[in-house]
Amino acid sequence: MKRSTSKISVQLLSQVAKEFRIADIVISPGSRNAPLSIHFVESGEFSSYSVIDERSAGFVALGMAKKTQLPVMLSCTSGSATANYYPAITEAFYHNIPLLILTADRPVTFVDIFDGQTIRQKDIFKNHVYGGFELLEDSQELAQEKNLEILKKTFSLCIKKQGPVHLNIPLSEPLYQYATLTLPKPRISKQKDHFSYLIAPKDLEEWKKAKRILILVGSQKPSKNLNKYLRNLSIKHKVVVLSENISNVYDRSFFSHIDRYIFGFREEDYLFYTPDLLITIGQNIISKKVKDFLRKSNPKNHWHLDPYWQPNTYFCLTKKIETKAEDFLSPFLKKIESLPEKPKAYYSLWEKLKKIKDEKHEKYTQQVPFSDFMVFDILSGNIPSHYTIHFSNSSSIRYAQLFDFNKNEVYCNRGTSGIEGCTSTAVGFAIKSKNPVVLVTGDISFFYDLNGLWNPYIPSSFRLILINNQEGSIFRIIPGPDKTEPKTLENFIATRHEKTAQHIAKHFDFDYCIVKEKKSLEKYLKHFFTPHQKPKILEISTGHLPNAKVLKDYFSFLG
Repeated sequence: MKRSTSKISVQLLSQVAKEFRIADIVISPGSRNAPLSIHFVESGEFSSYSVIDERSAGFVALGMAKKTQLPVMLSCTSGSATANYYPAITEAFYHNIPLLILTADRPVTFVDIFDGQTIRQKDIFKNHVYGGFELLEDSQELAQEKNLEILKKTFSLCIKKQGPVHLNIPLSEPLYQYATLTLPKPRISKQKDHFSYLIAPKDLEEWKKAKRILILVGSQKPSKNLNKYLRNLSIKHKVVVLSENISNVYDRSFFSHIDRYIFGFREEDYLFYTPDLLITIGQNIISKKVKDFLRKSNPKNHWHLDPYWQPNTYFCLTKKIETKAEDFLSPFLKKIESLPEKPKAYYSLWEKLKKIKDEKHEKYTQQVPFSDFMVFDILSGNIPSHYTIHFSNSSSIRYAQLFDFNKNEVYCNRGTSGIEGCTSTAVGFAIKSKNPVVLVTGDISFFYDLNGLWNPYIPSSFRLILINNQEGSIFRIIPGPDKTEPKTLENFIATRHEKTAQHIAKHFDFDYCIVKEKKSLEKYLKHFFTPHQKPKILEISTGHLPNAKVLKDYFSFLG
């Protein structure tokens, strides 16, 4: 039976959500947000998901929104429950994932009088949301009219900015009363926002003068048009296109393994490889090496294409092009079509470098012993193309950049690049995805976000590959930690451990297998992706292997 809460503010909230065609809400249990649970679940008009841990719930909602590209609502009770959303909110803010954070609260007069589960919730996320609003309680003067305006602003802003917006909702007791009458449908006029950029003569002049053009593509949703435009620039105009797995663009003419190619660059190399015109697309770049290269080389002109962010990542930004890359490149390609062909020398220089480094990569992978490095090489050839891959931070996504996962869609939480929530995000994405999802994760990320598996909605097609090297191996790779005392490195930085996922898999009802060498891994992978009544965990034990040495030797071999 369809029923609704007696709280007019919550009824109004749901009516506005329906008008904006927002269908999904992730709810964590509590009493103060009971009116939202009652209304959103019992009205039967929304897809409601119960996730107990608010930190995990935030990332589950983020994963769902990442897949649907539509806002997902989050509902929690008051107090510290609210604060647990913060890690997911920061990731959503820097990665432009639309989340509507609905935090139930005590009445305003209860704040700071030591009432239970009461903190200063209003504007708690103000540094990492695109807007913070608070509803009036039903008893306040003109509450319905004012709340309708607040709600329209909240939903419109979330959609326009494609990022998190916070709505705090004070609710007085009683909380469990049902309505005898429901509100009529509110009238809402929605405006569609368009990002546009007018190509200026100066843009074309800079393009014409540039003899060495480099496009660097960061984190990006898959786009066939963007891929097509970049291929045109690469093949017809001899533009060097650098990309990463999470760029979700690929062509044989692109340079898709940045660290493989630029490792070992010396200052004298900058003279040859520095572009006259740098064009960056999308958001975060994983490669620290390319950041270092571009910051030191200081290109003369740098254009950045993105509708939301125009960061001066490389300290040389000269033009902010605030629109989607596809919307800029489509007319721009038409304007440069009649211009003289670019010199081929710059592209040929990179092409020669690519050939040398690719041959060295192939030679090294043929002789490498079983290790984390080999595991990623094996995975790159065995994950089916219809699987969407989520990589966890931090060594997992870095290893992935060295290998070819270009037949898959690839995602990673690179907004803030934290390890928290990697599992929960992949699970949320899988819940809304028609295609199956595989998470490739390290052990610290996995154990840190165990509550990501405390979720009744995980599809049986979900696969989790745990590479357990029994520590945060990134700290054996990056420079610095090796200068600390062994006790400090082992216990406080790399955090060595002996845990496995065997009992965790049983607890959460996952199929489970552990392998410790190459032959077993290759044999099990043949069956790992076949249909099963349960989701599966494959644990690959590599803690007994010299993983850091193998990776360092790889880069030394590349020269």
